[in-house]
Amino acid sequence: MSRPAFARIHLGHLRHNYRLLKQRAGKAAIMAVIKADAYGHGLHLVAPALLGEGCRCFAVTDADEGTQLRRIIGETSDIVLLSGIFDTADAQQAEELVFTPVITRMHQLSLLSAAGFSGGVWLKVDTGMNRLGAKNITVLNAACTARGIKVTGVMSHLACADEPLHTMNIEQAARFLESAAKLPDGIPRSLLNSAGLIALPDCTFDVVRPGIALYGAEPVRNQPLGLQPVMQFGGQIMQLRDVPRGANLSYGATFTAPRDMRIATLSTGYADGLPRQLSNHGAAAVLSQTTTGDTAILDIVGRVCMDYCLLDASQVDVKVGTEVEFWGTHIPATRVAEQVGTIAYELFTGVGKRVRRESIE
Repeated sequence: MSRPAFARIHLGHLRHNYRLLKQRAGKAAIMAVIKADAYGHGLHLVAPALLGEGCRCFAVTDADEGTQLRRIIGETSDIVLLSGIFDTADAQQAEELVFTPVITRMHQLSLLSAAGFSGGVWLKVDTGMNRLGAKNITVLNAACTARGIKVTGVMSHLACADEPLHTMNIEQAARFLESAAKLPDGIPRSLLNSAGLIALPDCTFDVVRPGIALYGAEPVRNQPLGLQPVMQFGGQIMQLRDVPRGANLSYGATFTAPRDMRIATLSTGYADGLPRQLSNHGAAAVLSQTTTGDTAILDIVGRVCMDYCLLDASQVDVKVGTEVEFWGTHIPATRVAEQVGTIAYELFTGVGKRVRRESIE
C-alpha cells in the first residue's frame, strides 16, 4: 500500500440505487450513464456490478471511454457515445467495437459513412439547452436513411430538471415530443436524466438515462429518492502532535490555535480531490466508534495542502492509522458540495487517480 487515501465503492449501495431507479422508470429501459470513469467511482468496478443487475445499455462520453468499457463488459451490451464521434479514428472504433454514437451534426454522419459504419445511432435534438443537439431532427434522420444508417433512438437533455417547478422542463418536454413526432413511428425516445425522473415522472418514454442517482447523490434537493451513497472518500491519520495556544497551522498561517490543541495530520489533500475550499471550513468523520458509540466529527483546521490536511483531534481518542471520511456514509457528498459552492458530480470526478478505489459489498 502506498499513500492511504481511499475511495471505497459500496457495490451493494450501487445495486440498491439501480433497482430503485428501475422501479421509478416503470416500463422504460435504463441507459446507465457511466462516463468519466463512472463519475470517478471506477469503471472497472461499476460496470460489472450493473451488468450483473441486468443492465444492458451503458452511456459514456466518447470512443476512448467506450473502448475501455468494451474491454470490461465484452460484446453483450450496447455502448452509447454521448458526445458522438470527433474524427475518422472514432468512426472506425464505432464500427469495429460496435458503439452507438449520438449524432448532432451532419459531419459526424459523413465520418461514419466513410468508415463503412453498419451500426445504429441516436439522434439528439436541442430543445432549449443550447449546448449540443440538432435544431432540425428531420434533416439528420433523412441523412441517416440516405446513408443506410439505422436510427436507434432520439434523445434530448433537460437544462433545469433539478428544479422540478422550472418552466423550462415542461417547455423542453413539449418541444421534444413535437420533434419526435416528425420521425417514423417506433423510434425509441429518451429525455429524462436522474433529476428528470422526479421533475417529469410522466415523461419516462422508452429509455431513461440516470447518472448521478446511480452513485447515491440525491438529484433534487428536498425530494429524496432513498438512494444510498456509493463512494466513501477518506484518508488516514499519519501523525498526531500537540500544539500550544497561539500556534499557527499550515500554509499562510490562516489558523491560530485558540487553546492548547491536538492536531491530526491526514494523508489526503487537494491533489487527491479534497477541495481546498474546505480549509478552516470542512470536517471529517472518524471511522472508528467512540466509547459512546457516536461518530466523532473533526474540524479541518488550516489550509488544505496538496497531499495533506489537518484536523482538530483535541476531544477525540484517535491514533496514527485511524481512518476518517470526508464524504460518504456519515457526511453526504451533497452537503460537502454545498459548502464549497459546487455539486456532487465535481467532487466525485475530482477524486485523483492516485487515490485507490476499493470495492466493498
